[in-house]
Amino acid sequence: MSAEESRAPSSRSSSNGDDASVDSGFASTGNSTGSLPPISLTPAHLKHLNQQLEHMHPMDILRFSKVFFPSLFQTTAFGLTGLVTIDMLAKIQKENPHSQPIDLIFLDTLYHFKETYELVDTINERYGLKMHIFKPLDVETVEEFENTYGEKLYEMSSELYDWVAKVEPQQRAYDELKVGAVLTGRRRSQGGQRGAIPVIELDEERGIIKINPLVTWTFKQVSDYIKENNVPYNALLDRGYKSVGDWHSTVPVAEGEDERAGRWKGQEKTECGIHNKKSRYAQWLNQTATASAQQPSQEVAA
Repeated sequence: MSAEESRAPSSRSSSNGDDASVDSGFASTGNSTGSLPPISLTPAHLKHLNQQLEHMHPMDILRFSKVFFPSLFQTTAFGLTGLVTIDMLAKIQKENPHSQPIDLIFLDTLYHFKETYELVDTINERYGLKMHIFKPLDVETVEEFENTYGEKLYEMSSELYDWVAKVEPQQRAYDELKVGAVLTGRRRSQGGQRGAIPVIELDEERGIIKINPLVTWTFKQVSDYIKENNVPYNALLDRGYKSVGDWHSTVPVAEGEDERAGRWKGQEKTECGIHNKKSRYAQWLNQTATASAQQPSQEVAA
């Protein structure tokens, strides 16, 4: 079955009625585990967990996460770290076939490389994963996207592009799937804003717990695992790429550069908003909404 055939349904399931706010700390909600209450993590609890998990092997972090966090998903763009996580989860599932498998969330911006789409199908065929694919709202193809937003939106307004192609689809995925926690592929060695991230972090704005199981691994450790375990990977990595995103904003990495140096080359950005607290465009949306709401009262006062 191709990745496109495994696209998630667009209808949103009804809420289970759980209250997402817990006085003692942060609450993570979701309905894939029925009537379980939300997970609440106080700052002290979170600090304790991160201290314990910091020196654990990623496989053990994943085993713990599968047991501890309800409504757990993996978000991935099929980079090396995400591929390692997929393979590790497959091994863990074989250890306990009756445990709840972890579904994947893939944000299809419509502008991924051809090699990325080929890899998605290869991974799907090999691991038999349940994959939820989310595209920009109400569009299925690049042609439909550009008819709606114009050509080269990624050049005309990168903030708007990030919002439409990545940030909004991600939030829609969280809402429709009732996601409580996500496994990410971020590592400290990737540099930039990722240099000091913990194993577990709270995204209070989105109501999500993020787990970074390979946060302490280097690019070499990830690459060695891929080779030693014969995990399929993106063919672009054999052509000088290390971090692969959209084709219009990704270039090969030079010797000695950070592995994400090829993303948004020459621009003052290292993240697209998915892992920021808010993308710059999301902030602009809030400011615009506030200004619009104030406009009528100002006119009345005049």
